[in-house]
Amino acid sequence: MNKLKGLSLFSNVGIAETYLKEAGIDILIANEIDETRAKFYKHLYPECDVINGDITKKDIQELIIKKSKELGIDFIIATPPCQGMSLAGKMDPSDKRNQLIYYAIEIIKKIKPKYVLLENVPQALKTKINIDGKEVLIPEYIHSELEGYYNFARQSIVSAMNYDVPQMRKRNIFLISRKDMKYIWQIPSEKKIITLREALYELPSVDPYLKEGLEETLKIFPDFEKKKEEGLKVSKWHYPPTHSKKHVIAMMHTPTGETAFNNKFYYPKKDNGEKVNGHYNTYRRFEWDKPARTITQNNGVISSLCCVHPGKYIGEDNNGDKIYSDARVLTIYELLIVFSLPTNWNIPDWANDNLIRRVIGEGIPPKLVQNLVRELIKNIS
Repeated sequence: MNKLKGLSLFSNVGIAETYLKEAGIDILIANEIDETRAKFYKHLYPECDVINGDITKKDIQELIIKKSKELGIDFIIATPPCQGMSLAGKMDPSDKRNQLIYYAIEIIKKIKPKYVLLENVPQALKTKINIDGKEVLIPEYIHSELEGYYNFARQSIVSAMNYDVPQMRKRNIFLISRKDMKYIWQIPSEKKIITLREALYELPSVDPYLKEGLEETLKIFPDFEKKKEEGLKVSKWHYPPTHSKKHVIAMMHTPTGETAFNNKFYYPKKDNGEKVNGHYNTYRRFEWDKPARTITQNNGVISSLCCVHPGKYIGEDNNGDKIYSDARVLTIYELLIVFSLPTNWNIPDWANDNLIRRVIGEGIPPKLVQNLVRELIKNIS
């Protein structure tokens, strides 16, 4: 059969689209408000028409609709920003980004594609937005606007770990099919879970680089340069993240799966020695025998929600306290694996660490999307 012709809204850099072409969908148009991300997207997908602009502006909406109709777009993937609803964010019901779903729905109604994939965090199901002066739950709004033309999949809550992704990452995904289509798109059967032991265990250990400089780094990690070299043999992206010495010391004494807050002495401290207050899932290592917890946009910061390498027991320090390897966040190479991106992902040379980590943390694991789309293509071929 001919491939579906797709439009991507709130496209980030196109992480969700990574495997769509081989799955049976050509994304011909994408819309992204951020100029740098739009440039990143164009680098990854040079043949796609990337519309860089604000979807809330009428001229951008009209341009998207006009080009979509001209090209016969019959598939839309829309992933509005979730920071206003996410547990990792401020969960602010008045966050203007929560309202962006309105513009996606308006575009869907005008283009009337055969199939739609709407993605957001599970909290979207309990979040209200303002429509014509009334507070309405997002799922109620979506159904009320589209149910006259579309059927919805029976299930909407999906965990990425059940679809070839070594990351738990739970999402709310509406799979929507136009009523004149014979097949009503459904969530596929779950697959075998991939643990971090399977995904990362055999990679060479990498020590962190200390913000205090190379001299201080070598005092704690005398094999730093040798291990860095071994890591770079695997990939140019498997290189040492940079952290402050106090964070590294705390994590060196933190066992696999634990938080440094549970340490008797080597817990997160302020400069005056006072214990830091923080969420119980911060300063926490991943567990080897589970998928990673959800990767956030702040995945490069030890003090963020669970983002530290699981580590391996390597002995005791001079005080007889147990110490563990890899007292750091995941390398970018490890992030690619945990997010189910290709390890040779075509990252532009001009993209810095912060941008790469942020766009990955805000993306949708592409293997999850691939599995959903394969289920669709299989049933309409």
